[in-house]
Amino acid sequence: MFYIGIDVGGTTVKGAVIDESGGMIAEDSVPTVMGDVAQSIATLTRGLIAKCGGAQIAGIGIGCAGMIDSREGKVVFAGNLDLKDYPLSERVTRETGLPVKITNDANAAALGEAKFGAGKHFKDSILVTLGTGVGGGIVIDGKLYEGFKSAGAEIGHMVIERGGDLCTCGRRGCFEAYSSATALIRRTKWAMEEDAGSKMWTSCTSDTVSGKTAFGFMDSDYSAKQVVDWYIDRLACGLVNLANIFRPQVIMLGGGVSNEGERLLVPLRQKFEKQLFGGTGHAPVALKIASLGNRAGVYGAAALFLED
Repeated sequence: MFYIGIDVGGTTVKGAVIDESGGMIAEDSVPTVMGDVAQSIATLTRGLIAKCGGAQIAGIGIGCAGMIDSREGKVVFAGNLDLKDYPLSERVTRETGLPVKITNDANAAALGEAKFGAGKHFKDSILVTLGTGVGGGIVIDGKLYEGFKSAGAEIGHMVIERGGDLCTCGRRGCFEAYSSATALIRRTKWAMEEDAGSKMWTSCTSDTVSGKTAFGFMDSDYSAKQVVDWYIDRLACGLVNLANIFRPQVIMLGGGVSNEGERLLVPLRQKFEKQLFGGTGHAPVALKIASLGNRAGVYGAAALFLED
């Protein structure tokens, strides 16, 4: 069987034809039509079917940014797509004649990693993405956990420091406010300003600082090492909270900061395993880097038809 996975973003709609084993048969993208993404998806679907020689498609899975009601098949709200109470499943089915399932884009990425990526050997997994914000999704016994009306699993908005830094959601102390790439960059800039003799200060400007900066200088710059330690402390705190609540077999890290690989994982594992409730003897939780990159969403969208 073949399925189409769609990842709807603010500027581009990406899609791919996926078989049941995770083989990618064809992929393509089209510009996002603001206010009516069903048109973009229908155009992309026709192009993908043509690319793979008119293969019989069993369904279209869609991962879309914003608040999604997967049971109702609608986009409740997606500001960057100019959508509100938008019946996405119904409109795409009308345009293509195919059954449609939808979810939030972060949930789709989590399912993609669970089915075809770093979590494929585990039944229970969590994806945490460390990018502009902190997002991700939860898979329990092979199925997405979305909460009431698909509004749950907002991993980034768990508070890890009461009354702490202001988050974009309006609360203070959220996981996102400390463990996103944005938070890491903000802390790096602060450390540079506090230590004008540091190598970071003499080698970078405010405009060139990125999520890589502190990690890049951590072996030669004490201030950079302090930033990395600060970041890993907060990241470990959030991950331990997730592990203690859900006790997955694996937590996968995606997003830009995860590109640090073992430089991130080695010290993170030490802190994580030390703080994990009950230790690692009975129910260990693996920490891994996600493996599908920016294709996780299309894989996971297609996998909406393959949940156990």
